[in-house]
Amino acid sequence: MPNLILVMLGGAIGAAFRYQVGRVAAERLGDSFPWGTFGVNLLGSLLMGLLAGAIAQGGRTSEPLLLFAGIGVLGGFTTFSAFSLETARMIERGEFASAAAYSVSSVVAGITMLFVGLWAGRAAA
Repeated sequence: MPNLILVMLGGAIGAAFRYQVGRVAAERLGDSFPWGTFGVNLLGSLLMGLLAGAIAQGGRTSEPLLLFAGIGVLGGFTTFSAFSLETARMIERGEFASAAAYSVSSVVAGITMLFVGLWAGRAAA
């Protein structure tokens, strides 16, 4: 199966799960705090760790599995899992300054760019 198809199929599954978790969390816990997003980020990070650990322990790379489950399903579920894995890899390599810079700059720059987009969208509307 072509790589792009694997990623697309996995992404659709992950996005559907993400939607359902957010919907159920809002229904059961209310919408005063983004419980769905919080839970998805934590669960996605756990699942990415399990996937990466299992593949690393097996001693071989399973590209179709990584494409479908890692990039596709977990990418559609939450990109926070990829962010967490990348940061963890830096920490494991002893690149503490890079991990801290990546973590802080990703969050600060991401929120900043969201506000830039809000401003631009409102100005255009």
